[in-house]
Amino acid sequence: MKRILTFILTAGLCLSLLPAAPVYAEETPEQQEGQENQEEQSGQETEDAQDGQESQDNQNAQQAPATEGLDLAAPSAILLEASTGQVIYEKNSTERLRPASITKIMTLILTFDALAEGKIHLQDEVTTSAYAKSMGGSQVFLEEGEKQTVETLIKCIVVASGNDASVAMAEFIAGSEPEFIGMMNARAQGLGMEQTHFEDCCGLTESDTHLTSARDVAIMSRELITKYPEIHKYSSIWMEDITHVTNQGSSQFTLSNTNKLVRQYDGCNGLKTGSTSLAKYCVSATAERNGVQLIAVVMAAPDFKVRFQDASKMLDFGFAKARTYEDRNQDPLPNVAVKKGVEDQVGIAYSGEFHYLDLNGADLSGVTKEIRVEPETEAPVAKDGIAGQAVYLLNGQEIGKVDIKFVQDVAKATFKDYLGRAFGNLLL
Repeated sequence: MKRILTFILTAGLCLSLLPAAPVYAEETPEQQEGQENQEEQSGQETEDAQDGQESQDNQNAQQAPATEGLDLAAPSAILLEASTGQVIYEKNSTERLRPASITKIMTLILTFDALAEGKIHLQDEVTTSAYAKSMGGSQVFLEEGEKQTVETLIKCIVVASGNDASVAMAEFIAGSEPEFIGMMNARAQGLGMEQTHFEDCCGLTESDTHLTSARDVAIMSRELITKYPEIHKYSSIWMEDITHVTNQGSSQFTLSNTNKLVRQYDGCNGLKTGSTSLAKYCVSATAERNGVQLIAVVMAAPDFKVRFQDASKMLDFGFAKARTYEDRNQDPLPNVAVKKGVEDQVGIAYSGEFHYLDLNGADLSGVTKEIRVEPETEAPVAKDGIAGQAVYLLNGQEIGKVDIKFVQDVAKATFKDYLGRAFGNLLL
């Protein structure tokens, strides 16, 4: 009996010294995915974890600049330099996919178009319709009859991805969402977005024909940030309060940016996220460092962390390689003499700015410009006709050019014109 008791006590002591087996400690993939979805919906992550990850990402970028290609988890992506529109990296960039709330980039383009044309103004008040209020998904909880300014709705769209705010804006600009969608598709066609067709203004639809591609998203993102750079005033907001004023009284609502890179990635200044169960996780991320503005688009990432990780990888890759040269062409140009015209000379001007992207480490301080314009031309001269070119050279090699155009018409002189001149000279 004593032997049996001694054996039991010894066995118990040995078992107590063994490490506990982690049978129930590891979450299943389903549990992990659920946790990520909860974090995405709440928009909250532990601040220390965010800062720690950002620090590690930056340290990795400094230790090993991305020069050997990219390994992205998302099935479709593209990296673009904004001033030139040049593609730095792409992966299945023309595959047609669901855009989710990235759709709102086109809604914002049309909003800023209307502002630029004077059709609407930032302080105009927009009244929320019952239809706009009924939008599900991400929203800022506008009430029917509630009024918000155009500027506030821009913040609601770009920061909090409000579907209700997007529809309210669409109705304000076009009278109805269907009319606005027609404008969206026309604008997309004008930009050469060949893989894009919109069915709503916010991306909430599950229609099989509401599709775009990473390349097209990059195209419309570039249009928005280069034509209307003031968008960054709104897309870079991390958190901001708005005030709801309804028949029930007033209340504060905090807009929290769905684009976590605004806080986590150095230089990030926008732009828009999107996610639905069918579209998965998308982002068009814009960032600027040392005068280089990049656009990184990720489509159909498997979870919200991957979309930000893939965008960060592309941005790191781009900033490690990209150097830009810019000439705004604001220097004055001499007039050109005109033979046989009603005027003796005509003015000329640059047709636009010059932008150049280098990915090979060249010293761009050596770029030179040559003005190649004949000192004399013959009438008739057509306004916007080509007078010559500004040619840019690096180490003796041409890297680009900008047309120089005539600024006015000059008609060919007739006998009557010559007679008038002769008579005028006699009077002198």
